[in-house]
Amino acid sequence: MGQPRFSQDDLRRAFGTFLTGVTVVTTRDGAGTPCGMTANSFTSVSLDPPLVLVCIGKRSSNIDAFRATASFAVNILGQDQAGVAAVFASRGADRFAGVDCREVATGAPILEDCLSWFDCRLHQRVDAGDHLILIGEVQEFGVSLSEPLGFCGGRFISLGEAARHRVEA
Repeated sequence: MGQPRFSQDDLRRAFGTFLTGVTVVTTRDGAGTPCGMTANSFTSVSLDPPLVLVCIGKRSSNIDAFRATASFAVNILGQDQAGVAAVFASRGADRFAGVDCREVATGAPILEDCLSWFDCRLHQRVDAGDHLILIGEVQEFGVSLSEPLGFCGGRFISLGEAARHRVEA
C-alpha cells in the first residue's frame, strides 16, 4: 500500500466533524496511584457479555499504566464538566487534585458527579496504530439524568449548542 493522499491534519479535521461524548478513563498504576485521561473514543461493544471499548493514545503520559492494568473505569462527563475534561486532557497537572473519586468493584477511580460510569475488568487489549484499544467487561455501572458533554470541531459543546450550530450552518 502506498502513502495516503491526505495529511494527518486533514484527517483529524474530518474525524472532528463527528460529534462524540467526552469521557475520563481512569486506572491505577503499579504503585496504586490514580491515573486518568480525557478520551472521546468510547463505545459499547456487547450486552452479553457486557463489554465497552476505549482507545488510549500511545503518546499519553498514562500509557504505561493502561498497558499494564487489569481494570479501568470509563466516566462519561456531563455538560457542566468541561473543566474536568480540560484538566484530564492537560499534561503535567495533578489531574486528581480537587476531583472527588471513589472505588466500586475493581479499584479504578470513579469520578463523582459524572453523567454515567462503567467500572471494568480488562477483557482484551489490542495494539492498533497509534492507539491502544482496551475492551473491558463491565462489573458495575451508574447513571445520572443530566445532559452530556459533547466534543465536535475541536471544542467542548452542549447538545443545545450542537443543535444551534446545525441550524446556523
